[in-house]
Amino acid sequence: MHKDINTLFDNMWQDYVAITPSAHKVHALLKDEENSSEIVNDHVAFRTFNLDKTSLDKLAAHFLALGYEEKGTYNFEAKKLDARHFEHPDSTQPKVFISQLRVAELTEQSQAIINKLVAQMDADAVKHEDFLYSGRHWELSKEEYEILLAESEYASWLAAWGFRANHFTVSVNHLQHIDTLAEVNTLLKDAGFPLNTAGGEIKGGEAVHLAQSSIMADRQVVTFGNEEKEIPSCFYEFAQRYAMPNGKLYQGFVAESADKIFESTNSK
Repeated sequence: MHKDINTLFDNMWQDYVAITPSAHKVHALLKDEENSSEIVNDHVAFRTFNLDKTSLDKLAAHFLALGYEEKGTYNFEAKKLDARHFEHPDSTQPKVFISQLRVAELTEQSQAIINKLVAQMDADAVKHEDFLYSGRHWELSKEEYEILLAESEYASWLAAWGFRANHFTVSVNHLQHIDTLAEVNTLLKDAGFPLNTAGGEIKGGEAVHLAQSSIMADRQVVTFGNEEKEIPSCFYEFAQRYAMPNGKLYQGFVAESADKIFESTNSK
């Protein structure tokens, strides 16, 4: 387990930008050169399988050890996912969103592949301090990847990329010279970034106290045995939070919007 929260996030960020080069371009686009203030990360998200070795609880333990607290639970019926989000008492630290695939709800063929993958993993790996940016712990064939992809985009992404941040998120509220998510989207589109349009370019809004958008994942060549294939890697999200009736900024997530954000790694 990491002793230091900032080191953990720095290491996760380095792992993420290595396969998500768009992140640097996004920063250059959104940075206010005059004030050159840092881009603030609203939250980071992880994917996992709900198997004993890789359960959400095992990933969450890394954050709980650093003072994070569980705040909300979510169910994604169609995608067969459970999720929880965690917040740190220091509100300047990013929130964490961890989802897990309910493997037993997949077809027997997909279940067999996933169980075979996770069986290759050292049971203690999940406790190592670098686990949250350790990547893939198993051999995966292109055929297995494609079988999973046909049933669950989430499962195929996780099988191919393993354990690492699926996305980081720009806090629109902290941008110095940009006021709205719509303005961010316009800048992104003008710069040639493809937006995730599932459920609209902006998911949610002031009525649910959270507006979110994302660009489609970058693409990277991944090795499957002795074959290679270019597949979606990670993506960047953008979140604007609104005040609740009590005047405080909403800190949770909106399941209906998150459901569409997952589609940023779709290969179609």
